Amino acid sequence: MAFSLAAVAPLLVTLILAGASLIFLVLPRVSSRYLIAYALSNDLTTGFSDRVQLGRIGQIQQSSAVVMHIQIDGDTSGAYDLEWRGVALNIFDGRNWSSPLEQMPTVRLSDGSILLVPADPRRQGVEAPFSTAAKSIHYRVMMEPIGSNVFFLAPKATRLEGHYHLVTIDRAGAVYDLDTEHPVGRYEAYSNIAQPDREQLRTASESYPAGIVLANLPMPNLEPRIPRLAQQVTAAADNNYDKAVALERYLMTTYGYTLDLPRTSPRDPLANFLFERKRGHCEYFASAMAVMFPSRVVNGFRTGEFNDLTSNYVVRASNAHSWVEAYFPGSGWVSFDPTPAAPAQLHDNWSRMMLYADAMASFWREWVINYDSTHQKSLGEEAAHGSRAFVENLRSWAQRRYMGLLDNARQLQRRMARSPGRWTATGLLITALLLLIANARDIWMLLRKHRLQAHPEYAPRRAATLWYERMTRRVARCGWRKSAVQTPVEFVTAIEDANLRESVARFTRHYESARFGDSAEDASRLPKLYEEITTSSAPRPTPGSARVSQAGK
Repeated sequence: MAFSLAAVAPLLVTLILAGASLIFLVLPRVSSRYLIAYALSNDLTTGFSDRVQLGRIGQIQQSSAVVMHIQIDGDTSGAYDLEWRGVALNIFDGRNWSSPLEQMPTVRLSDGSILLVPADPRRQGVEAPFSTAAKSIHYRVMMEPIGSNVFFLAPKATRLEGHYHLVTIDRAGAVYDLDTEHPVGRYEAYSNIAQPDREQLRTASESYPAGIVLANLPMPNLEPRIPRLAQQVTAAADNNYDKAVALERYLMTTYGYTLDLPRTSPRDPLANFLFERKRGHCEYFASAMAVMFPSRVVNGFRTGEFNDLTSNYVVRASNAHSWVEAYFPGSGWVSFDPTPAAPAQLHDNWSRMMLYADAMASFWREWVINYDSTHQKSLGEEAAHGSRAFVENLRSWAQRRYMGLLDNARQLQRRMARSPGRWTATGLLITALLLLIANARDIWMLLRKHRLQAHPEYAPRRAATLWYERMTRRVARCGWRKSAVQTPVEFVTAIEDANLRESVARFTRHYESARFGDSAEDASRLPKLYEEITTSSAPRPTPGSARVSQAGK
């Protein structure tokens, strides 16, 4: 009896697995509505609604949970750095942003896709998109079940594809899913990411259409110091575009970035941020610019880490972001991002393992959790066309491979017997070559870094970052170590040595122009300015560790 059970059990297990696989392939899921029960957090829902409390995006950024995966056609190297637009908010009461804009039905085209550009945009209080050469991208988005009914799209989305029966769009371009039976999950879209010409923006009229003023640019009652600061920063600009750029750069270079905010909210959060605390996260930077220049706040996500295994961008809750959009007659809405850029993260072996895990999770989600009739049809067609050819090719390949390996092994044995010394040297050479190949990426990165430092004008922004890091390390050996929370300007003012401070200030001015203005001329001067700092200062031993400036603490 025991022998019979032992013999039959493996057969039963095999039959059960085969039957389960057959049922899985034949009966795809028809709805993903149940996934809402596993929504990540209520913060994600409230952070992208039509009313958002100041600070909500900062709470979302505390999480590293995956929110969505994005795949852009033709992108296999992570070439895009886009903002994924969620909701636009145009009313601010000092603590809350809101959007009372009416949602309008979208137009479904004959091919089933959804048109996201109004047929007559002037009737809805907006102007037609700017006239410039189109730069269209097509992308696929796989949302995690976060409980939000907002479609996150690249700027100036034109078309949406997906199994959604009721999709609406408001006058600010936010797109919503009102189909309760089909929550936002997998969808495809097209966007025109071309940017208008800067000279065209500088010469744009300062007379806004009535619909834009009433619906998008209302100004709240502000603390008197805020308008004065805006006037001071933009005094040298003679057009709206240069005013916006001046405010963007001022906020980016003068204030520090942090997610650590007081538990008790001050009476006027923006005034506290601008004149007292001078540190905050993206919501504070965007809100500050929006009240100092006619614009609206947009909540969404920045493009996350690129997974080269799947050619997907992995967007996490920590990539949640706020920026502003300003209106220029004749050109439409243009994005500005006054938040300082976060330091580049170095990826280690653990990060690489996380990408492998994400690739497996994406496959599981795509082909198991979301296996539907579309996947079934695709899989069936591929199986029908490839099964016979695969079996035949596999058998033929295996036979040829076996005979070839057998013949090579015999020849190698004869050669090694004739000259063992030469084969030992060959083995060592092959081992060295394999080690070189295994470390090729590190060697390439080192050579690339050296090339950027030698010729910073080739990539001003990247080179500026490398030279600035090198400069701060040099100055740290002189006793002045930069705190992670300090802005470049704060670091300069914290140096007590007058000669060194003057040299570092010159370096910082050219660094900012290269880093934020992509100036090749300023980038090319950084090596010489670094040498001046090196020759004009010498490392001075200090008791204990190097002094850390108190300005950033």
